[in-house]
Amino acid sequence: MFRTSDIVLIAVMVGAAAFTYQTKHDAENQLDAVRKIEAQIRFEEDTIDLLKADWSLLTQPSRLQKLAQTYQSELQLEPVDARQIVSLKDLPVRQLTIEDITREAGSMADAAPDRTVTGGIAQ
Repeated sequence: MFRTSDIVLIAVMVGAAAFTYQTKHDAENQLDAVRKIEAQIRFEEDTIDLLKADWSLLTQPSRLQKLAQTYQSELQLEPVDARQIVSLKDLPVRQLTIEDITREAGSMADAAPDRTVTGGIAQ
């Protein structure tokens, strides 16, 4: 009735069907996970957009001016004078002392020596 080869082929077909079903099931689970992550990304992007809109509302110059006037006595704010703004070249140069130089040299001497072999000098 059934030969051994028929039984083996039927077993192989059942195994292939089970493997195909399992692969399809795993792929669907992965697709669901990807959809959940994409939904989280959309939610976070919407949150970022909302926070940017909120930030632009909170930093409007007219609003900040009203707040500065309202809390003038507590904050003791004064307008910036044009001569208060300087460039980097206008800042005074800090003089180096001998202690600064020796401290830098001491930290370099404490570092491990370079053991790179270049082939020029045998060690």
